[in-house]
Amino acid sequence: MDLTSGQTFWLAQDGPGQASSPLAGDHRCDVAIVGAGISGALVADAVSAAGASVVVLDQRDAGLGSTSASTALIQYELDEQLHQLIDKVGRVRAVDTYRAALYGVRRIARLASELGQDVGFRKQPSLYLASRKSDVRSFRRECAARRRVKLPCRFLDPKALADVGEFDAPAALWSTVGGEVDPLRLARGIFRRCRDRPGFEIHGSTRVERIKPGETGLEVDTDRGLVRAKKVIVAAGYESEKFLPGRVAKLHSTYAVVTEPVRSFEGWRKRCLIWDSGRPYLYIRTTADNRIIIGGEDDPFRNPELRDSRVPKKAQALLKKARRLFPRMSIELAGAWAGTFAETEDGLPYIGPHPELDQRILFALAYGANGMPFSAIAADVLSAAVSGRRHRYSKTFSFDR
Repeated sequence: MDLTSGQTFWLAQDGPGQASSPLAGDHRCDVAIVGAGISGALVADAVSAAGASVVVLDQRDAGLGSTSASTALIQYELDEQLHQLIDKVGRVRAVDTYRAALYGVRRIARLASELGQDVGFRKQPSLYLASRKSDVRSFRRECAARRRVKLPCRFLDPKALADVGEFDAPAALWSTVGGEVDPLRLARGIFRRCRDRPGFEIHGSTRVERIKPGETGLEVDTDRGLVRAKKVIVAAGYESEKFLPGRVAKLHSTYAVVTEPVRSFEGWRKRCLIWDSGRPYLYIRTTADNRIIIGGEDDPFRNPELRDSRVPKKAQALLKKARRLFPRMSIELAGAWAGTFAETEDGLPYIGPHPELDQRILFALAYGANGMPFSAIAADVLSAAVSGRRHRYSKTFSFDR
């Protein structure tokens, strides 16, 4: 599947990395993981840390699919606000989802510090801007809903917002828990740690054709050989649906630009993560070398040729919005790209076995705007499943919810 277009910023900055050797011949392991993006990395780290032997397989190399195109804003907030999600899926599941996402943000922060290498992670507060005056009432309701369940949130009126920056918005929500990261370096850093563990292997340029029950476990057929495993975890992002009996998400296209380094962040004093209530919404962050990454302008389709043709026009639209938000800053385009993202019907990820498939096949489908925090949750849930334990969020994100 063609997941990205253009030269993504992370790949341009970090380079292609060290290639993993293709699978050679047949292998045995406790757990085979399909996918070497950030989801596969987080799952592999948790499962191998628990003592299981692990073989990771990917048709590319580590992080070179959707991970390399991510804008990597790490937030616990979902596209669907908490009070709206309660109406859609019920109070218990909605609150558990938000708490899980908050845990996921903190888990990534902790992991980044444990790795002992620079993966571009920085803690950053998050600012959610109201795009219209009509949003103010909903923002007040949302802040109250979050505070009732002890989620970090503060309502900002225009006067309070002025302490954060020169934003022309009627209201905003402020959260102190968030972050930004280089997703490609994070994935590679995690796999680097995993390689030091006994029984761990990662193989690139290896395409998984099918997963089927064998005499003593599961057989993973690839174009390079056969892997026999006790359990298989599919963490192949938007390419995972080839292993499912039916479609579970709609694929869309999103666009992003990166600027040249800016001299100063006038009007943006805290350099917080920014997103707004428009649809499609705008999302913005900075980088360690003082660039700005701007994303949005989503299209409700995944047609690679049409998507790619729209990149130049979408880039100019994103720049225009950023310049309107920061009129005193000099913002110049350095690069642009497009990527694929998926939306489930209720906006939540799918984690665990599918009811129509062999229950030893597990899925880590961290779909939605909170991909990385939900991948961190998937790592914990599936590591527990491999060890025969039930995790508190096993039911929250199950296929039969």
